[in-house]
Amino acid sequence: MFAKDAVALVTGAATGIGLATAQAFARAGCDVVIADIDAQRGEQAATRIRELGRKSLFIQTDIAQPADVLRLHRQTVAAFGRLDAACNNAGIEGQPGLTAEASLENFDHIISVNLRGLFVCLQEQLKIMQSQASGAIVNIASVAGLVGFSGLSAYCASKGGVIQLTKTVALEYATSGIRVNAVCPGAIQTEMIDRITHKDPAIQAQFSALHPLNRMGTAVEVADTVVWLCSSQASFITGHALAVDGGMLAR
Repeated sequence: MFAKDAVALVTGAATGIGLATAQAFARAGCDVVIADIDAQRGEQAATRIRELGRKSLFIQTDIAQPADVLRLHRQTVAAFGRLDAACNNAGIEGQPGLTAEASLENFDHIISVNLRGLFVCLQEQLKIMQSQASGAIVNIASVAGLVGFSGLSAYCASKGGVIQLTKTVALEYATSGIRVNAVCPGAIQTEMIDRITHKDPAIQAQFSALHPLNRMGTAVEVADTVVWLCSSQASFITGHALAVDGGMLAR
């Protein structure tokens, strides 16, 4: 699936989908760079990668800060010499609310992380991969980037932007040996969902019922999809936004 000693980078890798993705890359034979704003849990994530038998480096990063993003990618190249796969996963849900009542500060914060921060990460990853003439990138979007959800206008806008950015970049770099795709999860059992449901069984059941499979997804299910898209097994796929949604959008 990956060349010997391939290197993967995952943002927001201390918890949830990011942590599961980092571990999935390690199991697939990659060394992994862990990027996250949470230093304690980021270091713990890197330790877990090493326990899987792969090299790992944690770099504390706030992707809303371009200087952090630049440092992240420079340190990645300094430590490993290359970058074969990247998963831009770091993101926030922000505060829910109807559009007319939402604060501009909340909108700007969501966009600064979910879209602008991801854009800056993409810029640095593309520069590295262009120099190698190879690489694969997966951006974590959401079903909320494909359809609307009441009360989540800023989040939906940010994830819709991620999908359009993915398609554009895939076209721009298709002849440079770089593939770029997006994954659009449905409701996935993570800390983010727990913050929304407050672990209330009734609310959790409502989220499960959104999916024809009648359950929420797992971080591992999303992670395995990301790693597959970055692998040689998906070598003819680029510019695609793949829903991992338990059939939600089939209705």
